[in-house]
Amino acid sequence: MPLIPLLAALPAYAVEPMKFDFGGRGTTAGFTAVTEADVYTPEKGYGFDPGFAPRSEDRGGDPVKGDFVTGDGGFYFSVALPPGNYDVTVLLGDLAGKSGTTVKAESRRLMLENVVTGDGQQVSRKFTVNIRQPDYPGGRVGLKDREKGYLHWDEKLTLEFNGPRPCVAALDITPAPSATTVYLLGDSTVTDQPFEPWNSWGQMFPRFFKAGVAISNNAESGESLGSSLSARRVAKVVAEMRKGDYVFIQFGHNDMKRKEADALQVFEVGLSKLVKELQTKGAIPVLVTSMERKAGVNKDTLAGYPDAVKRVAENEKATLIDLHAMSRELYVGLGENLDAAFQDGTHHNNFGSYEIARCVVEGVRKSKLPLAAMLADDVKPFDPSKPDSAADFKYPASPVKNMTKPDGN
Repeated sequence: MPLIPLLAALPAYAVEPMKFDFGGRGTTAGFTAVTEADVYTPEKGYGFDPGFAPRSEDRGGDPVKGDFVTGDGGFYFSVALPPGNYDVTVLLGDLAGKSGTTVKAESRRLMLENVVTGDGQQVSRKFTVNIRQPDYPGGRVGLKDREKGYLHWDEKLTLEFNGPRPCVAALDITPAPSATTVYLLGDSTVTDQPFEPWNSWGQMFPRFFKAGVAISNNAESGESLGSSLSARRVAKVVAEMRKGDYVFIQFGHNDMKRKEADALQVFEVGLSKLVKELQTKGAIPVLVTSMERKAGVNKDTLAGYPDAVKRVAENEKATLIDLHAMSRELYVGLGENLDAAFQDGTHHNNFGSYEIARCVVEGVRKSKLPLAAMLADDVKPFDPSKPDSAADFKYPASPVKNMTKPDGN
C-alpha cells in the first residue's frame, strides 16, 4: 500500500520525526539517504518533485555534513504527511564553498530568506510550517476547480530550495503540536498565490516569525466574507483553531462589488458576528483593513469598507491593523517606482507583497499582542513612507509561472 493513505490516518502529532541526508552516502543511523535519483512517488512517500531534481555533491568526511544537493532555478522536495504543524530544521551550506539559500514551503510560502554561508561554513535554521487538506472535523472546504491541484491543499509537505546557490545537506521534520497557529482569512491579496509573477502578503508573512509560529493561510482569490463563509473556509478555521491562536481577517476588495443597498451593513454585521465567535472560543481575532489598489493613492477605491472594519474592531475591542492607511503611505513613498510593486492594478508581485507584508508585520510589532514577542530577531521597525528600494530587492523567483490573472480585483 502507498505510504500516503497510512500517514493520512494518523494525527500530525503521532508522526515520527523524519531525518534526510541529502547527497547520497547516508551512513549515519537515523537518516534516510536522498540523491537526485529519488523522485517523489506515493509509494515511497518522499523525494524530489519530477522535473525539479537537483544534483548531488560530495566533499567527503562526515556523511551528513559532507554531501549535499544543489541546483539552479529552484527545486522541490516533498514528504507525505497528515495535516498539522511541523518544525523543519535544515542544514545549509557547503564545506568547500559559498552558498545562498532561500526556502519556501507549499505554494511559494517564504520561510527562510537568503541564508548566506561563507567558504566551508554550514548553518542550521529552523522554522514551523502548517500543512492542510480540505477536510476538517465536521465538514470539507468547497474548493474551486483551480484550487484542487494546488500544493497547499495536497497530501504532503513541499519545500522549495532556491537562491543564487542553494546547498542543502540535511533536513529534519518533527511534529509541532504546541506551536501557535496564525490563521489568515481573506482574498487574492492575502492568499498563497501558486504561480509567478503573482504574490500576496500572506505568503511572505511566515518569514518574519520565529520557529514556534505556524501561518495557516486559508485566504483564496476572489473571496469575500460571505463566500468564505459559504465555502466553509471560515468553518474550517473555527473547527481547528485552539485557545490562544490568532485569526487575521482581511476582506473588502470583493465585498464592495455587491450591489444590494444594505451590502455594507450586511458585511459589518457579519464581520462583527465572526469576531464575537472567535473571541468566545478563545482565539484572538486581528482585523486588517484592505490595502489600496494602485489607483487608490489619492482617492479611496474601497467604498467605505475599511471604515466598517475599523468600527467592528472598536466595537468588539479587537486588534486592528490599518493596512489601508499604511499601503497609501507605502505607495506615496514609492513615488515614480509605484509600478515596480504591482503586477496589475490590484495584485502585487514579489517586491510589492514583501513591502505590504512588512506593513502588516509593523502592525503586529506595534500591537500589544503576545504575538509581537514571536517576531524574528531581525525584524526592525518599518516606516511605510520609506519603503525598501525596488532596485535593490533580490528575491529568487520560483520556477512555476502562469500569467493568468487571479480572481478578484
